[in-house]
Amino acid sequence: MKRSTILRTAAVTATTALAGTALVACGSGSSSEGMLAAIEAGEVTVGTKYDQPGLGLHNPDGSMSGLDVDVAEYVVNSIAEENGWDAPTITWRETPSAQRETLIQNGEVDLIAATYSINKGRSESVNFGGPYLVTHQALLVREDENEITDLESLDGKILCSVTGSTPAQKVKDALPGVQLQEYDTYSSCVEALRQGNIDAMTTDATILLGYSAQAPGQFKVIEMEQDGEPFTDEYYGIGLAKDDQEATDAINDALTKLHESGEFDTLLDKNLGGDEAVSPGTPGDLSFIE
Repeated sequence: MKRSTILRTAAVTATTALAGTALVACGSGSSSEGMLAAIEAGEVTVGTKYDQPGLGLHNPDGSMSGLDVDVAEYVVNSIAEENGWDAPTITWRETPSAQRETLIQNGEVDLIAATYSINKGRSESVNFGGPYLVTHQALLVREDENEITDLESLDGKILCSVTGSTPAQKVKDALPGVQLQEYDTYSSCVEALRQGNIDAMTTDATILLGYSAQAPGQFKVIEMEQDGEPFTDEYYGIGLAKDDQEATDAINDALTKLHESGEFDTLLDKNLGGDEAVSPGTPGDLSFIE
């Protein structure tokens, strides 16, 4: 993968209408019998983000768009087709980072695709299908920012990320002088950055590229490296109920088909411009968990 200090902004498709779907902001609507039972019954509740352009976005016209949305829809429909079931109706549920494990454990969603990085702590609470992509941690700064150029130049600066997410804490561990500011959503961080209340925002490059593309000329994305390597590797997976191995295997089979068919590259290009900050994952291989 080609490396560069400032990642080029990806073109984001912000409006993609999805047929046969519904939106909810709260409530359950999920089956307590597991993901496969919900798909077979014809109604499945899928969690995703609502405020991440190119990944999971609730559009003004009520439709959903983004790579996570498309991947989740592909997986659900592929599982239905594989089992000879009709394609189910998908009800979309907003799932903020800090609530994802709880929503799965409470049975309020059947699965979650929401820039959901797989790690050891989370895998103790939920199962993961995937990973379906690998990305890296980066920084979003204002376009006229000249002092912040890399990881080390963050020392003493105000850095924002979202509650329940790990990227800001990783920077804090590496640079104790960083001042952390946490908000409930990434869009709140972006607004704070726009208003000059923080110096930088950090999370996965995929997320930051989407926000940068949404506001041309306002922001830029800076790659973070340590000893010549990406500061972190983030492996996105699909979360579901703990110990539901049958459903996990079904997700991995669908994701493998997604990659082998070339459809993942099509979705990546449509939503994130096929950006170099993203590479395919290997579904079912969780050997990276430490």
